[in-house]
Amino acid sequence: MTARIIDGKAIAAELRARVAGEASRLRRASGLTAGLAVVLVGNDPASEIYVRNKHRETQAAGMVSFEHRLPADVSQAELLALVAKLNRDPAVHGILVQLPLPKSLRTETVINAIDPAKDVDGLHPQNAGRLAGGFAALSPCTPLGCIILTKSVHASLEGLNAIVIGRSNLVGRPLLQLLLNENATVTIAHSRSRELPKLCARADLVYAAVGKAEMVRGDWIKQGATVIDIGINRLAAADGKTRLVGDVAFAEASQVAGAITPVPGGVGQMTVACLLVNTLRAACAIAGLSKPAV
Repeated sequence: MTARIIDGKAIAAELRARVAGEASRLRRASGLTAGLAVVLVGNDPASEIYVRNKHRETQAAGMVSFEHRLPADVSQAELLALVAKLNRDPAVHGILVQLPLPKSLRTETVINAIDPAKDVDGLHPQNAGRLAGGFAALSPCTPLGCIILTKSVHASLEGLNAIVIGRSNLVGRPLLQLLLNENATVTIAHSRSRELPKLCARADLVYAAVGKAEMVRGDWIKQGATVIDIGINRLAAADGKTRLVGDVAFAEASQVAGAITPVPGGVGQMTVACLLVNTLRAACAIAGLSKPAV
């Protein structure tokens, strides 16, 4: 069989359009315009691209985008002062400090300083704890996008066997909690798990977020399983250039899986779209309004 390709680009575009519609409805109904503040420290090229995309998509969705660029040698105190200012600003409903930060700064301290109500990255301990407890919380954007992509294939995840390969705080751990909230049966594994191919072979849903190029092979995949590839790795190509690949051997897996995300064009497309979702949800919650229909 040949797997159905899950079109992350199309699904993200549809989600952004729904966010724009809800943002417009919110302005008309209450006069509230959601605002997202993004803080970029230094000039990492990849981070520059991410921030530029977030700025463009935020404005396109009819929300206000606040950009704050700080030099790489900014002090911890200066960065925390900016976060405190954004916490107090009523026009800002979402705060995202672009990671990674320079090594001179303490990432955990910065994340902890963000108002949990405005933590649209879903990394504050309060949001992580609420998510782990099964309570409503702002969830990290990439795991949220993974759930949306999976639901484009399966109307319900209830009772399905899922495996999450990777245990990071940004993806693996929150994805585990979101899957449990969907009543899936979840195994969380990592690069050191024993008999990992056998664990994968039992799964109806495979989420690869381990950060190793094409680690998950086609013969690991159960016939007809849905594969969500979260990895982004750059490999040398024959022409001397480089190419992007995921954590799954796509050509092999697509011959076995029922549905699979490509890299690029899969999960990565969803992250910014879900950031817009979180910002709109945060704006409504802060204003005491009902949850938006996204």
